Parts: sequence; structure tokens; C-alpha cells
Amino acid sequence: MKKRVSLLLAIVMIFTAFCGFGICVNANTRTVIKFAAQDDSTPATQILIDEFNKSQSKYKVEWVKMTNDSGQMHDQLMTSLSSGSSEYDVISMDVVWAGEFAAAGFISPIDMNMYRDGLNKSLYNAGSMAAGSYMGKQYTLPYFPDLGLLYFRSDIVSATDAAKLVTGNYTFNDLYNMAKKYKGKRGTTDGFVFQAKQYEGLTCNVTEFTGGFKDIKGGLETMKAFVTSDFVPKDILNYTEAETHNSFINGKSVFARNWPYQYGMLADAPVKTYQVGIAPLPKGCTVGGWLLGINKNSKNADGAWEFIKYTSGWTGQMIMSRKGAYMPGYNYLLTDERVENPLLSYEGLQNAMKATISRPISGSYSKVSDTIQVNVHKYLSGGQDLNTTVTNINNALK
Repeated sequence: MKKRVSLLLAIVMIFTAFCGFGICVNANTRTVIKFAAQDDSTPATQILIDEFNKSQSKYKVEWVKMTNDSGQMHDQLMTSLSSGSSEYDVISMDVVWAGEFAAAGFISPIDMNMYRDGLNKSLYNAGSMAAGSYMGKQYTLPYFPDLGLLYFRSDIVSATDAAKLVTGNYTFNDLYNMAKKYKGKRGTTDGFVFQAKQYEGLTCNVTEFTGGFKDIKGGLETMKAFVTSDFVPKDILNYTEAETHNSFINGKSVFARNWPYQYGMLADAPVKTYQVGIAPLPKGCTVGGWLLGINKNSKNADGAWEFIKYTSGWTGQMIMSRKGAYMPGYNYLLTDERVENPLLSYEGLQNAMKATISRPISGSYSKVSDTIQVNVHKYLSGGQDLNTTVTNINNALK
């Protein structure tokens, strides 16, 4: 017995001596991956990180919680990244930041990582992937997407019209005629509401009316027809998301263009979920939400990629969807009943997720968006002619 104890003591002493010379190997030591992401009011992000860390023997992710103010978060990231700092390995970014960060050389392309791991772009939400592509290279994968949707009163719109809307196989002219036809039914006062105030929401709506800026002139003419019609509120040019959802959930409008969050507001609203249908927009649904990228100066790029791949893949997106009610950016989950998101039970939502389009991808996105907002709002309010508006937008997009 004494010999055994002596032998164990000897082993401990030798191990300690080696540690003292700085060559101790600890099986529990893992490379730390710093994940810069906004705070999460749901438990989803923390559960995601915990599950990744449990699955790993090589890497450990630590969440660096950023502000939920997107403007402040953008500025904080810009300060860090522009200084060449490696304090963050994985970066969560709004979809409109990806082009800016890629153009500035702040994030690394991931095409080779995807190729090496056999990952095809078609696995992920199309609009999110487009938003993270710059100059022919892919820089991001989806964290969680958001998208523009058409909400409609299924207790007002005929079954025939509803079926047409759900497929997405209709035009803005069809929507115009339906809004005009159904306005006033069941106590409604407006046919259609959307975001037309001069702010980022207007850029999102212009993206949809123009089919991703493929038909700027035609799209703007259509917007003008809606704005000057008798089935939208007189102050539609001041409408943001708030005015839109208040109108719809309180039974004032038949149709409303808004984001998925509006559905959650129906639980305590006069208009109930069983009275509501969901459809894609006719020329595509503007993608919103967040993306994940790798800091160009990260000293742990391999670990950063492993975490991004996990988060954007089946397991990570299942966690984000089930624990946080986020829309999945991994396409296989759209029809997986285990996601348990009531929105995914709507065929129209499924079709919308397949029809996402991106706002302009630019290294100077804020300037581009500002130009679009200012010029379109001038045109819609009668302060500028169509040709000048189109020319100014085209120049901004170059």
C-alpha cells in the first residue's frame, strides 16, 4: 500500500515539475472563441452556446454581449474592426452591414470553408446568403432571418383570392384591385397599409415593389398608384411598422405589409390568428435579420468557422427556432414539425421564405439607402418627378 502511495506522489511531483517548466498539458484547456452578438431576450443564444460547448473538446465559445441598439452596436464594431483588433472572433451583424464590412476588409470570405465542408448555398435562406455576398465572394451565413410578409384578413378575402395570394403568383396590380374591393368590409377603413415614411423601412418596401431594383421605374409608378389611392390612410407617407401593425391588429385594414413579429401581437388583439392569412409579396420579400461572419484579424479563425457552421446548420437553427421563436435560416427546418413555430404552419410563410430578396449590397450602404429614401419619398409626396428619382437611385446603386 505504501509503495502505491509513494508511486502516486512521485507521478504528481513529476507532473507538477513539468507544469512549472510551462509544458503542462491540460485536457480541459480549449481555445476560446469570442462571439460578439447583441443581447437576447429569449434563452436561445445562451442555450446555443452551451450546446456547442458541450459538443466540443477543442473550442469554447464565450458570448460578448453587445447593445441591442443596432446603431450603437454598428459603431462599436466599426471602432474595433477598423483598429485591426482581434478581440472578437465571430461577429453578429445586421444584414445590411455585411457589404460594408466585406468592402472594408473587416471580415473573411468563407467560400473555401464551405467547399471543404461540402456546404452549398442552397442549404440556407436565399436572401440571407445574397445579403452576405460581396464581389462574388460569400462572407456570411444566416444567424436568423427576418422577412417582409403580406398579412391579409382571411375572414374577408375570398377563398379564391386567398389561394392566389398564398402561392405568390399574383401582381401588385392584383393586390391593388383586391385592396380596393375589400376596403370597408367587416368594419375596415383601409384596404392596404405599409411603410412609406422616409426611413429604412421605405427602402425595404422599395426593394419589394421594384423586385430587388430590377424594375425601378415600374416599381415606383406602382408605389405612387398605391399612395395616391383611396384605400390607404391619408397619412400613409408617415407610416412605419408601428402604425402598420396598429392598423391591422385593430381591424382597420384588410392587407398589411409587415414583419413576422406582427403575428405575435395577434394573441391579445381584436383581430385573432384564425382571421389572418399570410402570403409572399409578389416580387419578393425583403430579407432582414442577422448574419454571422469571421473577423479578418481573428487568431482563431478555424474555431470561429466551426461555431458559425454549427449555429447556421441544422442543430443551431433548431435551437434558435425552438427556444427563441426565430425564423430558421437553414431551409430543411422549414418543413420540420419539431421546430414548433406556428408561423411555419402557413403555406404562405413557407413560400415567402423561398422568395426572399436582399436590399442593395454596398460598401457604403447607409449612403445608398439614404439616397433611396430621400428621393422616393420626394417622388411619392409629389416633390420630384419620376425620371429624376430613377436617375438618382441608379447613380446611387452604381
